[in-house]
Amino acid sequence: MREFIDLHIHTNASDGSLSPRAVVEEAARIGLKAIAVTDHDTADGLPEALEWGEKLGMEIVPGIELSVDYKEHGVHILAYFVDAENPHLQELLAWVISEREKRNEEIAAAMRADGYDVTIASLREMFPGAIIGRPHFAAALVKAGAVSSVPEGFEKYLNRGGKYYRKRKYIPMDMAFETIAKCGAKAVMAHPLQYKFSHDELMELTKLLKEKGLSGMECVYAVYTPEQREYLMGIAEEMELCVTAGSDFHGSGKPHIQIGTGCGDMKAPYELLEKLKNI
Repeated sequence: MREFIDLHIHTNASDGSLSPRAVVEEAARIGLKAIAVTDHDTADGLPEALEWGEKLGMEIVPGIELSVDYKEHGVHILAYFVDAENPHLQELLAWVISEREKRNEEIAAAMRADGYDVTIASLREMFPGAIIGRPHFAAALVKAGAVSSVPEGFEKYLNRGGKYYRKRKYIPMDMAFETIAKCGAKAVMAHPLQYKFSHDELMELTKLLKEKGLSGMECVYAVYTPEQREYLMGIAEEMELCVTAGSDFHGSGKPHIQIGTGCGDMKAPYELLEKLKNI
């Protein structure tokens, strides 16, 4: 595995189950040459990942996965080669945190109105260090006896249309791409088929993102078939975008996906990372 990479990995700094150190240790154990740590809307895990990468001789690409607004839906953009301390990035992430906290307070208030003793402080006590979101509200409903499981909590109350659902505010596209440019980072569209767009819709989105500064497309993804990968590579070639590859590893949250191999057959050569560096 020494010449292979994985450019889409999550840690417990966002919604993964492993620490940044544990992620790097596992990648080193299986012999990957390089990985990218790309937590959702946070760079908090990057210092630890970079530290352990240096200790273990593993190349770590510092990244982040941003949830960007597109027609009132979220499109995920992977930004690579970011500096966690960059003031432009920190300003963007402060905006994300502010909007997330507003949404969480609205959900908590709605639940309290129905008699559930739920506050942001109580959720932080239940889940120390976690970025509070809908899964934690669902867990609070389980604890209160309102539902029997987290999935049931989502289905009954927290999915779109549910009583406690509150619409998420995604990062405005121009804000995201302007920040990525100011950071000197590279922007890549994550898992393009996960948005369930038609071919024409996907091409429309890709052209728009290319105009904004997109450098690459994640064509090799854990759950994609060889045919799907070839299809996306064709689009990337047509649009003059780099091909990238990532498992979207989360640990116990997605136990069928492993670092480096995805669902078992993902092999991403190091040359993909070299091309991304040089674009």
